Amino acid sequence: MTNPVVSELISRSNRLGADPRTTNYAGGNTSAKGADIDPVTGDAVDLVWVKGSGGDLGTLTEKGLAVLRLDRLRALTGVYPGVEREDEMVAAFDYCLHGRGGAAPSIDTAMHGLVDAPHVDHLHPDAGIAIATAADGPALTKEIFGDRVLWVDWRRPGFQLGLDIAAAHRANPQAIGVILGGHGITAWGATSEECEANSTEIINTAAAYIDEHGRTEPFGPDRIGALDTEARRRRAAALFPVIRGLVSTDRPQVGHFTDSDVVLEFVGSERLAELGALGTSCPDHFLRTKVKPLVLDTAPDAPLDEVTARLRELHEAYREDYRGYYERHATADSPAIRGADPAIVLVPGVGMFSFGANKQTARVAGEFYVNAINVMRGAEAISRYAPIDESEKFRIEYWALEEAKLQRMPKPKPLATRVALVTGAGSGIGRAIALRLAAEGACVVVSDRDTGAAATVAAEIGGADVAVAVSLDVTDEDAVGAAVQEAVLAFGGVDLVVNNAGLSLSKSLLDTTARDWDLQHDVMAKGSFLVSRETARVLIAQGMGGDIIYISSKNSIFAGPNNVAYGAAKADQAHQVRLLAAELGPHGIRVNGINPDGVVRGSGIFAGGWGADRAAVYGVPEEKLGEFYAQRTLLKREVLPEHIANAVFAITGGDLTHTTGLHVPVDAGVAAAFLR
Repeated sequence: MTNPVVSELISRSNRLGADPRTTNYAGGNTSAKGADIDPVTGDAVDLVWVKGSGGDLGTLTEKGLAVLRLDRLRALTGVYPGVEREDEMVAAFDYCLHGRGGAAPSIDTAMHGLVDAPHVDHLHPDAGIAIATAADGPALTKEIFGDRVLWVDWRRPGFQLGLDIAAAHRANPQAIGVILGGHGITAWGATSEECEANSTEIINTAAAYIDEHGRTEPFGPDRIGALDTEARRRRAAALFPVIRGLVSTDRPQVGHFTDSDVVLEFVGSERLAELGALGTSCPDHFLRTKVKPLVLDTAPDAPLDEVTARLRELHEAYREDYRGYYERHATADSPAIRGADPAIVLVPGVGMFSFGANKQTARVAGEFYVNAINVMRGAEAISRYAPIDESEKFRIEYWALEEAKLQRMPKPKPLATRVALVTGAGSGIGRAIALRLAAEGACVVVSDRDTGAAATVAAEIGGADVAVAVSLDVTDEDAVGAAVQEAVLAFGGVDLVVNNAGLSLSKSLLDTTARDWDLQHDVMAKGSFLVSRETARVLIAQGMGGDIIYISSKNSIFAGPNNVAYGAAKADQAHQVRLLAAELGPHGIRVNGINPDGVVRGSGIFAGGWGADRAAVYGVPEEKLGEFYAQRTLLKREVLPEHIANAVFAITGGDLTHTTGLHVPVDAGVAAAFLR
């Protein structure tokens, strides 16, 4: 970063984006104008740097800026064909770009370039949008700000809105910014510091006015009290898979649960249904939350089967209503309907469930609806909440430019939207499986008895939007239930279960104690049964099918010496695969097994003493055990944890959709273990 103007812009943007009261994730945009050297002529040239399409202010870097020649951008006013064809101007921005690289210009680029101020902020603060969506917004703007902040009527973002704001700025040199009807705020300044101060002044002044003049119960009195924390989590975990299955009718979704005080106040209020039906207003809000949420109307502690039945009724009604919304406003050139399922589901006494194509999208949708709640509270406190018209929402949601942006998104990875729970994932084969599933797009619940190891693997994968660590002793029935509940609350459900947790003791029949026998059967036979049973409840409730994978062993088939407890436990797992495949098939749940052998390097089992024992049995040095196993195979190749992970993906990645009850050997070829 060599230009000080850019440095100031990045710093200002990051500060503004870090405060949720100022703007939301990926919302708003900032800009700065200044001079730089044209490498072709060597002369100074006037430029505008503006946050590009899809970027986030809080994490903005120089690469996220679009850089345009200011003279060429402003010259577009001479060829502007009028508001009916203003979308054509977006393509024209490409002819104004300066240099190579940088981000694609956003729809708000015209506003930043045409406003004749060196620095411009366009933001979506809750307090500002509360004024912008108040029924008497123009009068309130005058009362609160005098002539220091102007009102601009709602207009869809674009070239014409940029012209409108630029004209307001020229005609009112005393003004520091505008309230954009139904949308947000724009502020400007002669310096970066002044622009940021003006943005902050507008936001803080609006918030102070609402606090001072607002009614104490804008949502009406509490109608339904929230369940206590533990009861809320239990009910949320019970409802989440059902809701996720419903909202995945058109395409699979990942979920996020929020039970913050703001949400619980709103969902428990008297006016929940009334205000929820009005939907959100700011384009950044409803593009992520859809025009309105689905609102459940049962008691928080009503019988679960009654609540489930009611959810199904409300979901079908929601879909019918959304289809009606589309049909009322669609024209011959509108994009096809993108799906009629809700993105936000509000449950009185419990909280909010938000959904998206990945965890981040689901979480951000929830964050935006929290912003919308704050907006409704502010608007209702001082006036009446009056969002933009439904027809205008449709023009934004099914905008050709928005459709083009969606079409440019990269193709989803094979396991996108799938939630995987892997046991024994803190090391060895389990770790390799967790890493591979995450690399293929899955959200991964990394479970292990060693909580620290699980946390390390989860951190290796990424943040909480892609992986969470869960403490799990698979032999403990209550712990299994708690771990599955955590998985559900983290991502909305479970789709792919890998029973990998295991251990082994190599002893002869006469040396094997009852404790040795019980320990290995508890972890592998009983543990796999408990995990499969609890996750099957979730899979069935979702109604989305799914996969259960057992990491069994060559020893489930092959009879070798000094291995009675381990081999018998693995044979138990192998038959569970067949039994569950037969039982769960009608629910679309596939159950398959993988039979590894000789996984020495990177294996937790071999590192825990099994390797030394097996090396002694075969009469080879422990450090040569991997080579020994490789040489006795048909392919003469050593098997690594990554090879087991590859097999898990091969079974679950989408190509073997009609395969269940299968055992896949990953042993480099052991003829004695061939399935017969």
